[in-house]
Amino acid sequence: MSMSDLTMTIDGNEVPSLGTFFVEDPATGVSVATAPECTTEQLDAAMNAANAAFDGWRRDPAARQRALLQLADAVESHLSELAALITTEEGKPLSESKGEIEGAIGELRWFGEFEDIDNLLRDDAQMFVKVVRRPIGPVAAITPWNFPLGTSMAKIAPALAAGCTMVLKSSPYTPLSCLRFGELSREVLPRGVLNIVSGSDEVGARMTAHSIPRLISFTGSVATGKRVATAAASDLKRLVLELGGNDPAILLNDVDISKVADALFANAFGNAGQVCVAIKRIYVPDELHDELVEALVERASALKVGDGHEEGTEMGPMVNKVQRDHVSELVQDALSRGAHAVVGGHEMERPGYFFEPTILTEIDDSFRIVSEEQFGPALPILRYRDLEDAFRRANDSHFGLGASIWTSNPDRAAEIAASLDSGTVWINTHQDMVSGQPCAGFRWSGIGVEGGPYGFNNFTEPQAIHEVRA
Repeated sequence: MSMSDLTMTIDGNEVPSLGTFFVEDPATGVSVATAPECTTEQLDAAMNAANAAFDGWRRDPAARQRALLQLADAVESHLSELAALITTEEGKPLSESKGEIEGAIGELRWFGEFEDIDNLLRDDAQMFVKVVRRPIGPVAAITPWNFPLGTSMAKIAPALAAGCTMVLKSSPYTPLSCLRFGELSREVLPRGVLNIVSGSDEVGARMTAHSIPRLISFTGSVATGKRVATAAASDLKRLVLELGGNDPAILLNDVDISKVADALFANAFGNAGQVCVAIKRIYVPDELHDELVEALVERASALKVGDGHEEGTEMGPMVNKVQRDHVSELVQDALSRGAHAVVGGHEMERPGYFFEPTILTEIDDSFRIVSEEQFGPALPILRYRDLEDAFRRANDSHFGLGASIWTSNPDRAAEIAASLDSGTVWINTHQDMVSGQPCAGFRWSGIGVEGGPYGFNNFTEPQAIHEVRA
C-alpha cells in the first residue's frame, strides 16, 4: 500500500480525499506522499459522528477497557510499519520511533486497565453523598509533529477511557502515522467513537470553533495555543493546552561530570532537540564549566547524524525548513553577540533539514537562545557562582514545564527541588516518566494536565450525588 493511499476515518468509514497536500521526508526535503485535506463538510460529518456515538460509548466502561486493550494489541502488531511512517514524516531515527510507539502502547494499556473510583464523602443513616466523574462529551484534539502518535495517544487513551468520543487532527507535517492508526482503529472501535482527519492549520481552526466539542485538547506552540483559547472562550469549551517549555538543568557543585554527561547530552539532543521537555539550557558552577563543555563536545563530535532509516543514525534532521531556520537564526544571533560555538553552529550542507549538534558557551540569560524555546539541537551552557542565583535565573522564564537537578547527593536536591517553578522536577535524570505520572506546566507551558488519573480527569466533570435518608 502506498503512503498516499492512507485515508481519514470518519464514523468508522474510510473517507476518500477530495483534496490533498504534500508530505515531505525531512531527511531529503522531497515530497514522498499526499494526505487528505479535510473539507468543511467532512469535518462536520466527523463531529456529528462523535456526537452520535457519545451516549452509547459513555454507558459501557467495561467495553471501553476491552477496546483500549485491543487497540494496544493492534498497534503492537503493526509496530514496525508505524515506526517507519514516523521516521519518514518526522525524521527521528527508527529506534526513537519504535520507542515512541512503545510508549503509545503503554498509554493504551494503562488506561485500558484503569478504573476510576467514586469519592464517597458521607454514608450514614442520615445522608449519602458521593462524587462521580462523568465524561465531558465529544472532544476535539489537535496534535503536533514531534511525537505524532505519542502525543495523540496521550489524548486518545484517557479521553476514550473516560467515556468521551473524539475527532483528532494531526500536524500537516506528520499526518501519515495517525491516519494509519485510524485505519487500524476501525477494526476495534464502534463507529464514530474515534474520528481521525488530516489537513492544514485551517482545519484545526474550524475544529476549535465548531459547536459540538465540549473540550479542546491541543499540544503545540504558545501562539497557536492562545488562538485556541480565544476560540474556545466564546462557547466556554474546556481546555487542555500543552505549549512547550524551556527546561533548565542545574548542576550542583558536587556532581560527577563523568557520570552525568551521557544523560545530559541524550536529554538535550534526542529527536534533534525537538522535545517539549528536553534540556534546553544548562547552568553549571564556574569550577565545573570547562569539564562539562569538554564532555559534551566529545559526544556531539561523535554523534552520527543522518537519515533516520539508516542503521546507526543517532540524530535525524529537523522536521522542516521553518524549524531549522528558527534554530539557525537563534544560533547566529548568539554568535553575533559574542557567544562561542565550541562545536557545530551551522546548517549541514546536504539535502534535507539538518543542523549540526551545537554547544554554545560565553553566553548569558539575555540571549534569545536562552530566553526562548529553541526546539532544536543547540544547547547553551551558562556559568553560575551562587546556587540561589542559578535557581532565580532558571525560574526567570515564561515557561515552567520541566527542570532537573544533577548532584552526587540526591537528598540535597530533594530539599531544594521545590524552589523550581515547573510541573516536573527531575533529580539526576530528565524526561523520564512512569505510568500514572502527571505532565503539567506552569505559566505559558500550558493549562491542564496530561498523564494518569490527572489526565483522565481532564475529560470529565465532577457530579455530586447527594441523598437525604432521614
